[in-house]
Amino acid sequence: MNRVEVPTAQPYQVRIGPGAVTELPTLVAGRRVAVVCPQPLVDLVGRLGLHDPVVIEVPDAEAAKSPDVLVRGWQGLAEAGMTRGDVIVGLGGGAATDLAGFLAATWMRGVDVIQVPTTVLAMADAAIGGKTGINIPAGKNLVGAFHEPKAVLCDTDLLTTLNAREVRSGMAEIVKCGFIDDPVILDLVEGQDVLDVTSKAFVEVLTRAVTVKAAVVSGDLHERTSSSGHVGRERLNYGHTLAHAVEAHKHFTWRHGEADAVGMVFAAELSRRYLGLSDEVVSRTRAILLGIGLPITFDEVEWADLRGTMDLDKKTRFDPETGRRVLRLVGISKPGDVAMIVDPDEDVLVECYRSLQPA
Repeated sequence: MNRVEVPTAQPYQVRIGPGAVTELPTLVAGRRVAVVCPQPLVDLVGRLGLHDPVVIEVPDAEAAKSPDVLVRGWQGLAEAGMTRGDVIVGLGGGAATDLAGFLAATWMRGVDVIQVPTTVLAMADAAIGGKTGINIPAGKNLVGAFHEPKAVLCDTDLLTTLNAREVRSGMAEIVKCGFIDDPVILDLVEGQDVLDVTSKAFVEVLTRAVTVKAAVVSGDLHERTSSSGHVGRERLNYGHTLAHAVEAHKHFTWRHGEADAVGMVFAAELSRRYLGLSDEVVSRTRAILLGIGLPITFDEVEWADLRGTMDLDKKTRFDPETGRRVLRLVGISKPGDVAMIVDPDEDVLVECYRSLQPA
C-alpha cells in the first residue's frame, strides 16, 4: 500500500491501494462514529468493521450538497447525540466527502472527519486537502470551510464497481495534476491503460496526483499565496473557472471531470494567448482528454450566461477603484509551470470559448 503524508499544521496520511479501508476500525477505536453516505452505499457501511455506527443517508452525487441536506445532517447528528469527541466518516464520492467535511467542520464548531472516498475523483482530489462545501443556486461550493481530515483511505478495491463514465471523470483531475505539476502523469496516461482501476499503472498515477495535491495544500492550506509570479493552492483550479460555470448551467448533470476537461481546453487556449503555451501542448491537451473519453468541445450555453457565473468564482477579486469584478484564471506556460492570468480581455475570452465549438 502507498502512503502519502500531507504535512500541514495537522499532518495526516493518505493510504492508497487495495484494502486501505481495513485500517478504519483502528483509526476510530473507542469513539462513536457517524457515517455520511449516499443511499446506494448504505449496504457498504456494514463492511467497514465499525461498531454500531450512526448512518446519515444523503442523496447521491451533487444533490447531497444542498442547504436542506446539510440541515438534515445536523439534525441527524443531534438526534444521535454525537459529541465533540466523536468522529464523522465521509463515505462516497466527492459530493459526499465535501458534505461530510462541512458537517464535521460545523458540528459543535468542529469534530474529526475521516474520508473514505469511493470514486476516482474523490480519491484524487475532493477528499484530500480539507476543502469542504455545499452548493447554492448561484454557484458551486460558494458556502464552505477549510477542515482537514484526520486520515484519507483510498481503497482502490472500492472502485471496481464504478461505471466507465465515473472512472473517466475522475481521471480528469489526475490529468490536471500532470499539467500543473507532474508531467510524468501525462506520459503515463498516454502510454498505459490507466482506466483499469485494478492496474499498477492506475495506482501509480493516482499516487502521483495525491502527492501533487499534498504538496500544494501543505504550502497554502487556505488558498492565500497566489500572485502572478507564484501560484499557491489556486493552481489546483486549473480549468475549474469555466468548469464550475458549466456545471451550474447544466444543473450538475455533467460530471465534474467532464466539465473540467472542457475547462482545461479553455485554459490551455487562454494560456497560449497570454503565457506563450505552445501549440503542441494545446493539441496534446485535447488528445489526452479525448483519449480517455472526455469531452473537449462545448457550446450548449450562451457565453454571456457562463461569463456572469464566472464572476462568482472564488478566485475573482473586487476592484474598489473601478467597481469591477476582476477575473483571475489559472494558466500554464508549459506543463508544471503555472501562472495566474488576471483580467483577460473580454474579446480573448470569447475567442477561447468559440474554440470549444464542435467542428
